[in-house]
Amino acid sequence: MSTQSTPPEALSASPLPAISPLSPPTQPSAILPGSVLADLNGRSNLKGWQQLIWHLAVIAISGSIWAWSREQAWGLAIPALMVYGFSLAAMFATLHECVHRTAFASQRLNDGVAWFAGVLSFYNSTFYRRYHKWHHRYTQLPGKDPELAEAPPSSWAAYLWQLSSIPWWIGKVQGHIRAARGQFEDCPYISAAARQEVMRSTAWQLAVYGGAIALSIAFQRPWFITYWLLPLAVGQPILRFILMAEHTGCTQDDNPLTNTRTTLTVWPLRRLMWNMPFHAEHHLYASIPFHALPQAHVQLADRLTQVTPGYIAANREIVAQFGNAP
Repeated sequence: MSTQSTPPEALSASPLPAISPLSPPTQPSAILPGSVLADLNGRSNLKGWQQLIWHLAVIAISGSIWAWSREQAWGLAIPALMVYGFSLAAMFATLHECVHRTAFASQRLNDGVAWFAGVLSFYNSTFYRRYHKWHHRYTQLPGKDPELAEAPPSSWAAYLWQLSSIPWWIGKVQGHIRAARGQFEDCPYISAAARQEVMRSTAWQLAVYGGAIALSIAFQRPWFITYWLLPLAVGQPILRFILMAEHTGCTQDDNPLTNTRTTLTVWPLRRLMWNMPFHAEHHLYASIPFHALPQAHVQLADRLTQVTPGYIAANREIVAQFGNAP
């Protein structure tokens, strides 16, 4: 990204150590030298703010165009709604980076922005931090990775059902209600010590939605639906299309070189997703902040087995495996 101070070419000049046949390739320490990793690991409040402000500007501009064009120019309204809706849904990527506490150098800033991003994207950051930690610890391991609680799609019907985002909405509504009530029986990643914090965080988030609904009713305006619910419903299938590419169809084992897919995509999409398309690099080294992942890709590309040129190609790979499902 343009905010990165060290050009990728400078890092690529540093030769990677050869991996011995006796060194398990799944050990990240066997791939990147410590000096290179230390350079990539640098966190920055400035770069975090620059990225966040850019993302919020996309939301504000596209949302303003959506609001104006609904009354003035319907030909512009649909594209504006799609951009606005996806930019809202993509605040999930903001939350994701912040729960890793790599978006900013300040932990307090990471946690505050994560919660705010979760409100916009309908995730709860306090719950998701614990959930996602387990996902990284047990990536693609059936019975352990919480993302595999629902089986990856193995047919067109299952694929389109997930892409519709209807299961996501159902799961989020039910999950938030259970979390607010303290019902964590199926959530081993939520420790007893964390339960009260997750309950409070979720309850406050639901209160924000309740307040927004009450405001809409009081003024007899469909603001909650027009500017949050409908746009997010439009943006979620796009986000599902992107997130499905991260692990679906990859190996279900503990090898990060094969169990996670990196997708090479266009700059605007990559930036709205906070460089999450460099997903294999992120899983190998979760300590690397978003702004350094393009440089990490330069270092790691020849070691990765799951690198796909674009999300259409990635989803084609996924659906091509349907006939081979056991």
